[in-house]
Amino acid sequence: MSTAVTVIVPTYNERDNVAELVARAALALSGRDAEILFVDDSTDDTALEVARVAADAPLPVRVIHRDDNEGGLGGAVVVGLRAAASDVCIVMDGDLQHPPELLPALLDKHAAGDADVVAASRYVGGGDTSGLGTAVRFGVSRAATWLTKAMFPMRLSRSTDPMTGFFLVDRARLDLDALQPQGFKILLEILARTDLRIAEVPMEFGERRHGTSKASLRQGATFIAHLARLRFGKMSLFALIGVIGAVANLGIMWLLTTAGVHYLPAAIIGAEVTIIGNFLLQERFVFADMRTGARGVGIRFFTSFAFNNVEAALRIPVMALMVQSWHISSVLATGLSLIVAFFARFLFHSLVVYAPSRRRRTDADGEPPVDTAALRVIRAIDAEAMRPGEL
Repeated sequence: MSTAVTVIVPTYNERDNVAELVARAALALSGRDAEILFVDDSTDDTALEVARVAADAPLPVRVIHRDDNEGGLGGAVVVGLRAAASDVCIVMDGDLQHPPELLPALLDKHAAGDADVVAASRYVGGGDTSGLGTAVRFGVSRAATWLTKAMFPMRLSRSTDPMTGFFLVDRARLDLDALQPQGFKILLEILARTDLRIAEVPMEFGERRHGTSKASLRQGATFIAHLARLRFGKMSLFALIGVIGAVANLGIMWLLTTAGVHYLPAAIIGAEVTIIGNFLLQERFVFADMRTGARGVGIRFFTSFAFNNVEAALRIPVMALMVQSWHISSVLATGLSLIVAFFARFLFHSLVVYAPSRRRRTDADGEPPVDTAALRVIRAIDAEAMRPGEL
């Protein structure tokens, strides 16, 4: 008897592809215990088209329509994994660039019993990348693959295409609560966070029939940020944003001092602009998963803004002292002081700005548990050291 399988198809405005995808998938899965589950984030009537096609489909077809689009296509896949009727799940795109005829090959490879994940690879022997289209897209895809494998050389040693969107996974081997997908590279998320046995089958990546590609500069930026988070944890993203802010700070200082402004007011202006910019970037890329349980955004901004201004008020006089005493440039002194301030900023934001808003629990005597500042700092450092990465 064949293994039951749920085919999860995350969609975004793929209405014109639904009927053909269901027909071809149903034919490929003929004789198997299978269902197709669409998880739809569309702004068109893709969900209605799925319901129409499901009425006459030769296998069960369901649709879940999301309004929040949380986590992008990767988030849609996690929703599908939770709702799937079977532990064996196959994820594929809804744009027909993933050939449904490959579904049996994924299932047969998994049935051999030596893999938790079976990926359809464009780069293994027999695979084809012509569906990428231009040489630029091919180059970007290959560069992203090489970068990813370099970041996780052990976890991805048996994967030639860790960012493919067409793969089989055994849901029983996953901790779905640990997944924090961003964008559409959900397989990378799964492989980076879980120690899984990987197998591959070659895939001829087809050309898009309808709709438009979801790839964009914004998705590229999300991918880089997510890759950094997976490999190094929150502190790496905080540091990256700090570097961006420091460069912006130095640039503003250089422009103002070149225009004749004294270096002290120039440093103050640079600090205020970058404090606001850093907060917005941290909200989006570093502490997004902690915002729900934290206090309101206004309080978070005020707390962050106040701390950074107090820190700047202390740091800028130190910077001025370095300029006067060490006779170094104001730009170099600012750079050194920003490096020193990094750890204090990160710990304050982790422990205070984004701390849960609920009241602290009490012990058996009704007294708050002992939780000194030193212990909180140690816990924060320990938590960052143990965040998902290469284990």
